Amino acid sequence: MKETVKAIIDLTRAHFFLVWILLFYSGLALAFKNYGSFSWDITFKAILIGLFGFEGGLVLNDYVDRKRDRLDVEESLTTYWRPFKSRPLPSGRISPNFALSFFLLLSGLTGLVMFTLPYPNFFYVFITMLSSCIIEYFYQVKRKNQTFPIAQLVGRMDFALFPVAGYFCYGRPDNLILLYLLFFYPWTLAHLAVNDFIDTENDRARGIKSIPVLYGTQGTLLWILGFTLIHYFTASIFLKQLGDIALYGFLSGFLVLGFANYKLIKEKSQKAGLSALFLYHVSLVLYSVSIILDSLF
Repeated sequence: MKETVKAIIDLTRAHFFLVWILLFYSGLALAFKNYGSFSWDITFKAILIGLFGFEGGLVLNDYVDRKRDRLDVEESLTTYWRPFKSRPLPSGRISPNFALSFFLLLSGLTGLVMFTLPYPNFFYVFITMLSSCIIEYFYQVKRKNQTFPIAQLVGRMDFALFPVAGYFCYGRPDNLILLYLLFFYPWTLAHLAVNDFIDTENDRARGIKSIPVLYGTQGTLLWILGFTLIHYFTASIFLKQLGDIALYGFLSGFLVLGFANYKLIKEKSQKAGLSALFLYHVSLVLYSVSIILDSLF
């Protein structure tokens, strides 16, 4: 039983759960501000939807990629994402059927809570979360057979839609959430490339056409820097809709991302990549917390 629990923690990357909740709730907090009210009931439901939904997506990721993950030759990224330092499916700690059942359980719990939201919000959230799952599956399949990174460009929309679903728990489609999406999407593309930069050896062994495999080290660094700069630009547009608290949080995030890019470009090493990945997650927390505080106070 103890080993199963540890395997589930690795499968869901459970030590990151607070990051996903903050990101999801940042969208909801923005909706509270834009639509002029606050609800503890919606807040509690949104936290559950965000937690179950994102963890379900991570389990789906591992299930779809379970065979190719057996080909891994290097463990640095695994030790970053998994508290107990191994992939549960390739290692045999849990079975594919268990992982699939667990994904269906998390999806079912997400759906049960989702459909307690008022109409039309539950419909907006459902469509957004369903789209994320479909896009995630497309990403996992397409990245194995491509000469242009369409899988990355389309696939990262699944992550970018996550705070959008949080917004839709209370809000409706409007210009504000579109600006949030435009702000966040370039960040997700840079973040994915950092992740893949660390995992280059494994992607080559798996036959996955990631950004480093397609474009090499220099091309990957340019991809990361380029989308980070685009992110700065779209963030400056989004900031016009926010207040001073968000401004200070975003400026802090910009500095963190700038240092991450500097370290990557200077060192061009896997160790620098791991540091940069951590800093990208720090920036995500800074953004999320500043949006929440700016919206609620």
